[in-house]
Amino acid sequence: MKRNVSQRLLMFFLAVVLVIPQYLLSNDTTVVKAAADPVYKRASVHDPSVIEADGQFYVFGSHLAAAKTKDFMQWEQISSSVSADNQLFENVLEELKETFDWAESDTLWAADVIQLEDGKYYMYYNACKGDSPRSALGVAVSDSVDGPYKDQGIILKSGMWDEESEDGTIYDATKHPNAVDPDVFFDKNGKLWMVYGSYSGGIFILEMDPKTGKQLPNQGYGKKLLGGNHSRIEGAYIQYSKETDYYYMYLSFGGLDSTGGYNMRVVRSKTPDGPYYDAAGNDMTNVKADPTLPLFDDKSIEPYGVKLMGSYLFKREVGESGTGIGTGYVSPGHNSVYYDESTDEQYLIFHTRFPERGEQHEIRVHKMYMNEAGWPVVSPYEYAGESLQDVAAADITGDYKFINHGKDISAEIKKSVLISLNSDGTISGEVSGTWKEKGSNKAELTIDGKVYNSVFVSQWDPTSKTNVLTFTATSSEGVSVWGSKAESKTDEEIVEAVKSGLELGDTTAVISNLKLITEGLRGAQISWSSSNLDVVTNDGKVIRPTNGAAATVTLTATITKGEAVAEKTFEITVLPEEKGKLAAHYAFEGNLTDSTGTQADGQPTGNLISNTGGAISYTEGKTGQGAIFDGVSGVLLPKGLISSNKYSVSFWINPEQLTNYTTAFFGAKSDVNWISFVPKGHDGVGNNSMIWSNNDGWYDADAGTQIPANVWSHIAFTVDNGALNVYINGEKAFSGTDFFNVFTDKNALFALGVNYWDIPFKGLMDEVLVYDSVALSEDTIKDYYNTGTIPVVSEPVRPALDEETDNPEEDDTTSPEDGAGTDKPDDNNSGEDGSEETAENEELGNVTDDSDKDSVKGEGHGLPNTATNSFNYLMAGIAMIVIGACAFLFKRKRARIE
Repeated sequence: MKRNVSQRLLMFFLAVVLVIPQYLLSNDTTVVKAAADPVYKRASVHDPSVIEADGQFYVFGSHLAAAKTKDFMQWEQISSSVSADNQLFENVLEELKETFDWAESDTLWAADVIQLEDGKYYMYYNACKGDSPRSALGVAVSDSVDGPYKDQGIILKSGMWDEESEDGTIYDATKHPNAVDPDVFFDKNGKLWMVYGSYSGGIFILEMDPKTGKQLPNQGYGKKLLGGNHSRIEGAYIQYSKETDYYYMYLSFGGLDSTGGYNMRVVRSKTPDGPYYDAAGNDMTNVKADPTLPLFDDKSIEPYGVKLMGSYLFKREVGESGTGIGTGYVSPGHNSVYYDESTDEQYLIFHTRFPERGEQHEIRVHKMYMNEAGWPVVSPYEYAGESLQDVAAADITGDYKFINHGKDISAEIKKSVLISLNSDGTISGEVSGTWKEKGSNKAELTIDGKVYNSVFVSQWDPTSKTNVLTFTATSSEGVSVWGSKAESKTDEEIVEAVKSGLELGDTTAVISNLKLITEGLRGAQISWSSSNLDVVTNDGKVIRPTNGAAATVTLTATITKGEAVAEKTFEITVLPEEKGKLAAHYAFEGNLTDSTGTQADGQPTGNLISNTGGAISYTEGKTGQGAIFDGVSGVLLPKGLISSNKYSVSFWINPEQLTNYTTAFFGAKSDVNWISFVPKGHDGVGNNSMIWSNNDGWYDADAGTQIPANVWSHIAFTVDNGALNVYINGEKAFSGTDFFNVFTDKNALFALGVNYWDIPFKGLMDEVLVYDSVALSEDTIKDYYNTGTIPVVSEPVRPALDEETDNPEEDDTTSPEDGAGTDKPDDNNSGEDGSEETAENEELGNVTDDSDKDSVKGEGHGLPNTATNSFNYLMAGIAMIVIGACAFLFKRKRARIE
């Protein structure tokens, strides 16, 4: 009997001690468990329009690009360019020849596909000349959503100067629409409509015949909904909501490239053909540009519509979890919407560019929710499978990264600031106000006197790789604000995190000023002191030795937050000054050899600077032979040709074709710190030739003209400590100051005809001259253009660099993989199938980090649920079992003795 009792007691004891570790793991309320890393696969479709078919979601866009997905996360590229082998048509170049001929174009703009009552799929295609609204819009039909489509003919034309237009009057581009950007939809009563238009006379709507897919007769261009006088409004998409009984028209304002300020807005109406109103009650019918101002007057339209999203960055600070600069977008826009009738969930599908990635663009999907005022609000982070859940008031309190999208149309990237939603209902930090709950996951925020109706939702933060609480809200003024909850840390933890994350990059061969960061995570202050002020000052200015020997300096960073203090030291080696020289001369006399004999040969590349497989051939050049660039190849030059902020570059160029963003000469410290001579620049400089540079900002040096195709032109540019001069055929075409200091070490990459992202150069080049630490004079450049005599230089020892600073955050940036397309309305897609993102901005596409899958984010003093911690719990449990077993055996032995 005693043995049975003892055995039962032992079993009970074992059960208790085995449960304890599990209880400790599950009952730690200070820990927020991170979900498994979402897996993405990227695709590039500019202006994506969504349709559900065959159990998948398809998007169709500009340049006849298309992609499909089952979950809005992993995309498969279907097509990417207008070409004879595009699977959407048997041969689109022949099938739509009438359209291409009318529009005087070889590409297509934003397409839309819908399934009509006969079960067939109708593609509404369109083409535009680009520099004018001469466009054609037609319809093609297929039995399958992915083609092949058969043309049914053009249904609308625009841009017929001095001729009768679709409504019987002479075409007027300030009043009549540009026949592009169609969206065809059914209203709640089963009527079929098409909304369309871009810039020019505005956005128009036509009632359509559901049997033919064409417009009903005698409507002309249809009814105008908004816009006019070339206001930059386009990409209309109309979605009905059963929840609110409104029709929501989504629009994109501004210019679509990375400097155009593209942003998404929404207005609503009780009927599909308007009138539409914004949250402030403005009738959108007469919203248009001021005809007395220059073309593309954005200021006149900025106040209208509910702005959902513009360029932004949830900024990552030094000491914060993750890598890179944070998460954000540049010029997001031209969206469509998918509404799931079974769940009442809405998804916003759009294209976007990214901070520090130029004109690369990819598809993104964010969930949307209706707020208390009946306006859609967009979740701050990309869709990762989340759904709306109840949120307790106690979970809402805390610090947030805060973004105010404003109402402006500008190239500014709105960067996050820190605010706090306090437990007493106040808001403090960079903004002030109050907040109160309005339901299970909604709250009313009053910020700087304006009321915002918000929705709270837990989302995956791709920078920290954890789930965080976010909010999204709009005001009656049509302004959207976002918040992303920040990790809770003590001052001591903040200081240690900043110390761990503070880096200066490679300091073994410093030749330019250092950028010394003075503020880290949560406002932690960083002060610096130098062991030798004659070489490196406390603010990072570098004075290079003149005695021919390098100097070593110790920099000490002191980090403070409240009473918490930490120090970190860095050893800096400063190289001595050097004399100016002709660094390289590539004459292309049947080879890629440097004529000075000091540099290695150039190497052919593929269609990107990081690709191989290309080939360079030779023909008659400007002097002797010249190099032939075939449009799919480039030349990688030796590293470190320039390592100063004083240099000159000269070359002859004869383009066979001119495409936006295509580089002729490219130099880069990283993929976010570079200069480029672009024969055909972006729309912001009127497509003129330009020097274009990026270094935590943009520099556009507009040459005032575009060099011609099939003609030799001489290009030269000089930089002298921030003073930039650009010359075309011996004449100064641009002069500016404060140009970026890019070449701050001896590791910069240089290339001809290719960069990390864009369509390669096609044409001829000859006589490439690169001077380091020499800024050639205007007279010298003019003399070279006239005589061909290569300038001989004898420069004195160069001074220390003091105009720009080195950016330590960019030293370890890796080259991106094959880039996504940089589609523009007036050029072809490069044919790339999209790309994985660099670590600077977001999660790598289609790549997961297994080491993070089981990580958690600690709150307060809670221990993280790491493998080590779990092991400790387990060992504690085992120890208790052993103790219990020993006690049992001892008791049993004692009983026997007794």
